[in-house]
Amino acid sequence: MKRWIAIGLVVLVLGGIIVYNKVLHPAPGSSPGGGGGGDKKGAPGKEGGAGKGPTPAVNAYVVRAQDIKENVITSGSLLAAEQVDIYPEISARITQLTIQEGQPVAKGQLLVKLFDADLRAQLQKLQAQADNARRTEERNKQLLARGGISQQEYDIVTTNLRSSLADIDLVKANLQRTEIRAPFSGIIGLRNVSSGALVSPNTLIARLQQVSSLKLDFSIPEKYGPSVRTGSLISFQVDGSNTTNQGTVYAIEPGVEEQTRNLRIRARVANSSSRFRPGTFARVTLTVQTDNALVVPTQAVIPQTRTNQVVVIKNGKAQFKDVTTGLRTAGSIQVLSGLTAGDTVATTGLLFLKPDAPVKVGKTITLPGAGPKVATK
Repeated sequence: MKRWIAIGLVVLVLGGIIVYNKVLHPAPGSSPGGGGGGDKKGAPGKEGGAGKGPTPAVNAYVVRAQDIKENVITSGSLLAAEQVDIYPEISARITQLTIQEGQPVAKGQLLVKLFDADLRAQLQKLQAQADNARRTEERNKQLLARGGISQQEYDIVTTNLRSSLADIDLVKANLQRTEIRAPFSGIIGLRNVSSGALVSPNTLIARLQQVSSLKLDFSIPEKYGPSVRTGSLISFQVDGSNTTNQGTVYAIEPGVEEQTRNLRIRARVANSSSRFRPGTFARVTLTVQTDNALVVPTQAVIPQTRTNQVVVIKNGKAQFKDVTTGLRTAGSIQVLSGLTAGDTVATTGLLFLKPDAPVKVGKTITLPGAGPKVATK
């Protein structure tokens, strides 16, 4: 009994193989129905010969060059055009504090006055010594002319005079350090000291910021570097507002950051109405434009594991070509390499086309709109 079951299974397997090869997947030029051949035109004969099917018709697009844009969206920070933390240069007591918190100050305006009575007394003493040294130098000069003293003695007197004058300059410089003045016009922040406090060079008094115009710092991937230049316009939004604001690029870092492979860019933003505050987070949009770029419809590109392909229709046959893509819009993709202007690419029926298979163009399509395409990153 088992023997007959085994024989039956072998017969079924052999029969399945024959049906699969002869009926379901016949060899090219043969038909499932018989061994007869077709006529010279490939039409099926009376004995079951096979013929060629109709040539598939697809929609196609003729590759051409046009302008394309991409919006590179990144994050940035608004910074004061100028900013300085105010520290005293010497240790002393505050005798005068003219800082009005949150108020504008002019360049050169006195902010803090430190105790200087000891320095002024020292200056008076040195000036008196210098006057005496100057008179001594004049007398010894006359004596030198008459031969009353030697040149060496006269040189000692002149050295003492120059030393006294240098001491005066040193004290005057220390006196200037007792006055802290605004290095530029701006808004003074919150003060951290009070009048009468003893301060040192490590004591932060306040922060001064120039906010009539702001800097906007942001970074973009290095591949967009060649498309950005001084004068490029950027747009940005800040939290709490849906208004789109404008800025102008005025400085670009010469090198790329090695850790992130990003390029730092700085733009200038007008802030005469003080709408923005330094330190605010900003969502920056930088529009990168490529002129005369080759583009194809999105549906014409076949994604592959390591590359992308398109089907080029040439001499009535389908040719699969690898392409390198660039900027992408909602309906088109930039082609960097693999195609030339004038090539015809298929946009429909891509799943049914095979390499070197016959194909005909049923309809030529165009991309909607005549203006530059805008892509978002």
